[in-house]
Amino acid sequence: MSGSNESLPEVFILLGFSNHAWLEFPLFLILLFIYPLALLGNISIILVCKLDHHLHSPMYFFLSNLSLLDICYTTSIVPQILFNLGSSNKIISYMECAIQLYFFHFMGSSECLLLAVMAFDRYVAICKPLHYTLIMNHQICILLVSIVFLSGLTYAVSEGTLTLQLPMCGHNELDHVVCEIPVLIKAACGDKSSNELGLSVVCVFFLAIPFALVITSYAYIGQAVMKIQSTEGRKKAFGTCSSHLIVVLLFYGPAISMYLQPPSSITRDQPKCMALFYGVVTPTLNPFIYTLRNKDVKGALGNLLRRIFRSKGGFIFNSK
Repeated sequence: MSGSNESLPEVFILLGFSNHAWLEFPLFLILLFIYPLALLGNISIILVCKLDHHLHSPMYFFLSNLSLLDICYTTSIVPQILFNLGSSNKIISYMECAIQLYFFHFMGSSECLLLAVMAFDRYVAICKPLHYTLIMNHQICILLVSIVFLSGLTYAVSEGTLTLQLPMCGHNELDHVVCEIPVLIKAACGDKSSNELGLSVVCVFFLAIPFALVITSYAYIGQAVMKIQSTEGRKKAFGTCSSHLIVVLLFYGPAISMYLQPPSSITRDQPKCMALFYGVVTPTLNPFIYTLRNKDVKGALGNLLRRIFRSKGGFIFNSK
């Protein structure tokens, strides 16, 4: 036990893009712009889904939970990345690394499952419209979201704890921008085959199976949409589903390429680029994809902005 404890470093050094030093300052500026944009976009989605009674439906309930996940997801990594990019000190304590690892994987795995639940919701709405309110009632929606979060938490705690127990043998340099399970496994010493196998098996359940369910749902949705006689109805169905499908491809694509391969085969810069993409870029794009391609959200957001400007105008007028 004492040997195991001695092999655990007090701090980790996140090398990030130190091998491409010229990239650090431009990336710092980009993230400094993108992070507030991600927060603003996702907070706006949550507000319009909460305040506009027209959006009190299962689809927008799930959408607001997706935005909440995205806020937590980006917040779990971006401040640390900004600190490392803007400083020569790229150290993160062991405890901070562990907390980041848990939160990052909790949010990421929960989002994998939530996107599959959202695809199921669209399947029921389009393929079983007469039974939609019965199947997707409020209690079922809360139950599904609870299962999503509990499953994500279980994965993050179990897999994260097993990874953190791996001996590092004095190695404390991580060639990454965040503390992530595959990179920690790769940096560890000793026999890691069981950890690699466990990660692959778990990722099948959190990535491959949900992605297969999403594709299956959209295969049935596509068939049902083609049978809709009304051009307007077909366009609305395609508009609603295409937003979610774009988000699914943006999230699952990089995540599958990162996690459904042995950590030992991961190239040097792949984890950094993938983490930035599905941990920063996708959560930033999600609100804009849903807003620009969804008339209901766009209208609700316009109403909210008009109410805010009206109230500000009234306040200024009254103060005068």
